This record gives sequence, structure tokens and C-alpha cells, in this order.
Amino acid sequence: MYSLPPARSYHECHPDRFEEGIVAAPPNLREEGRLRVLQVLLASSTTSRPELVRLTGLSRATVSVLVADLIAAGLVLEENGSAEAENRSMGRPALPLALNRSVVYAIGVDIGHAHVRVALCDVHGTPLWETVEAKEVDRAPHETLDLAADLVARAIAENGVARERVLGLGVGIAAPVDADGALSAEGIMPGWTGIRPGPELERRTGLTIELTNDANAGALAEHMYGAGRDSQDMVYIRLSAGIGAGVIAAGRLQLGAGGLAGEIGHLPATPDGLVCRCGNRGCLETIASPVAVARLLQESWGEPVTPADLPDLLAAGTPGTARVIEDTGEAVGRALASVITLMNPRLIVVGGDLAALGEALFTPIRHGIARYALPSAARQVTVVPGRLGSSAEVRGAAARVLARAPQTLAMMSGGESGELSA
Repeated sequence: MYSLPPARSYHECHPDRFEEGIVAAPPNLREEGRLRVLQVLLASSTTSRPELVRLTGLSRATVSVLVADLIAAGLVLEENGSAEAENRSMGRPALPLALNRSVVYAIGVDIGHAHVRVALCDVHGTPLWETVEAKEVDRAPHETLDLAADLVARAIAENGVARERVLGLGVGIAAPVDADGALSAEGIMPGWTGIRPGPELERRTGLTIELTNDANAGALAEHMYGAGRDSQDMVYIRLSAGIGAGVIAAGRLQLGAGGLAGEIGHLPATPDGLVCRCGNRGCLETIASPVAVARLLQESWGEPVTPADLPDLLAAGTPGTARVIEDTGEAVGRALASVITLMNPRLIVVGGDLAALGEALFTPIRHGIARYALPSAARQVTVVPGRLGSSAEVRGAAARVLARAPQTLAMMSGGESGELSA
């Protein structure tokens, strides 16, 4: 039976590994071959030996030997889930191969301003268990981290997963995250100033931590599993209590010099607007978040309105709702126009709570882009809703952990032959 290598400490982790595609060099050619095969298998639900030869650049004989080893180790399944280590020649009909989904797992955590969401994902990033709890997060860091750790423990216990099979814990949080894992939380999550969520959660869970901004996590998930799977140049914008964006360029997440790229919610939207929680005035977040939209309607009507009320108010045709949402979409489109002119993406994926408003929001977003972006860049971009809904950020956080699964599995299968227990 194989077990995972010892978990590294938080400071030994490299949060930029996924974005930059950095993988430590394997110690020998056989392990390098296993790594290539496993990378292909992780990127696809099923494949075949001939496809592995084509995609890895390895010889047919080498692929045959490596696949036989991986099947014997229980890492790869063949022929509708059979894990028999039968030695098949490359000349026989191509049989489907798939990575054993239960060989390792990752847990994702999404810490928003008003919720904590946790999901247990298999090696392909598919959630097997997911839960969310409402929580006022911004001024309660230690209570929030305790809750996250409790939900992580539930995920492991309720699914009967061996702890040594959990590759790590990915965390997306609703604040800018510096390259060294510190939060730029002043004003945005005021109670979290000086808190380092990575080491705190590592201490509470005993798991290796990968920390990122929530919008970056959402961008990764939509790029890998959702609306952006066919796009190498895309921007994901999350319209929730906080507004943020993740930028994928040439297939890689762009973090910027200090890890703070994509903070579109804090671009100036109106010069005489409200003071934003970041300390500046008139940021996009002050006029285009669900909280801001609900506040405007509440002030206009003199009646309580919450962000959760917005879809029903829109569907009911409540006077003023459509106009406010149209203005919101126009403001978002104007902000995205600057990004489009600078970055020239092919795709804009819109997620977060406001995305549920549908075309009432998307039509003015497109209008704002067409009006304010460089015309040629505006014609090249498509605006679509995200496909993963509220699970985008938690799946993207787990994906950061799963990025190192091929290297880990290559090492696991490098010793004496044996089988992994189910």
C-alpha cells in the first residue's frame, strides 16, 4: 500500500506553482515518464494508450510499461473501472484509461464576507461533498477559521476518507492575498488585519494549505471545469458582496508583482461616490455589488431590501428594480471595458450572486463594453455567465492543491509494486 509523502509546512508551499506551471524536476527518467502520463490522465476524464503516446511524446513500449505499473499500483483504471494489471500489447484495440478518482482528494474552502463553504473534491476536481454556512466573517477571523476547520473535519469524517489521502487544503478568501500569503485586509476585512489564514488553518487542520484570493480561485475553476474550458485568454469577474476578477492569459493565472492583480472592484467608477471600505471613494464595489444595489432600492422605497430579494423583485417587475440593475450592469461593463482594452481577452465569465439576474444584467454589461472599450477588442470578446455557480470559488481553491497531484502520484508509484486500498 502506498501513502502520501509527509505534508510540507505552509512556508514550504509555493502558491505560485500552479499559475507558473512550476513542477520540481523528477529524480529519474522513469519517474518523469510517470509524471507525463499522470499529467495527461489528470487533464482528461478518459484516454487511451495511443493518445498517451501522442500527448506525452513517449514511445509505445514505454507507455505500455508505465501504464501497466500504474494499473498495478491502483492509480489507473482500465476498461470501465477494472484495475487489473493485465499486460496488453499496444497493437490491440485502444482501451479507455482513467485516473482512479479516489486515489487522492483535495478540500476547498471559500471564505466570503458572509459565508464559509467547504467541498471535498476527487482527483479530477469533482465535488463529492459540499456544504455552506452563513457567517459574518469580516470581524470574526478566529471564529471563522474555527468554523472552517470544523467543516473540513466533517468533510473527511462523513465521507470515510483516509486522512493520508487528502493532498491538502485550498483556501479562497474575499481579500487581496500578497505573494507571501499575507492579507491586504485593511478596510476590506477589518478584523483580519495581521491574520495569516494559511498557518492558522494548517495548525487547526494539520493539512498543507494553498491560499488565494476568491476571484482568482473562481477564475481557475471556470477555466478548468466551467465556461472557460476552451479559452486560454479570459477574465472572470465575481459580483458578490465583494467584487473581484481573475485574469487568465495564455492559459495561466496572472497574479501581478505582489499577487494583487484583478482587484477590479476597487477601480474608480464615480468620482463623487461613496467612500469604499478600501479607503478610496467611488469604487465599483460601492455601486455594483448586491449589497449596494439592495441599499439603493431600500433608500428609494424606505423599506428593507436584502441582496437575496433582488431576483424576486426583478421577476415581479417591481418599479425601479430593472432600472437599478441596468445601471449596475452599465457600470460593470464600463469597468470591464478598461480591462478588455488592456488585456484583449476572448471571454468574460461573470459569476457571483448578481449573475443570477440573467440578461437584465448581462445586456447592459455588453452595452457598456461596446460603448467604452476599444472597438476592435470589444468585437473580439464574448460575455457569458459562469457555469459553476456558487461552487466556483471552492472548486478553484481545491484545484490549486490538485495541481501537484501528478507529481505526488508519480512518487507514490515509484517504489515496489503494490496496490492502493479503496
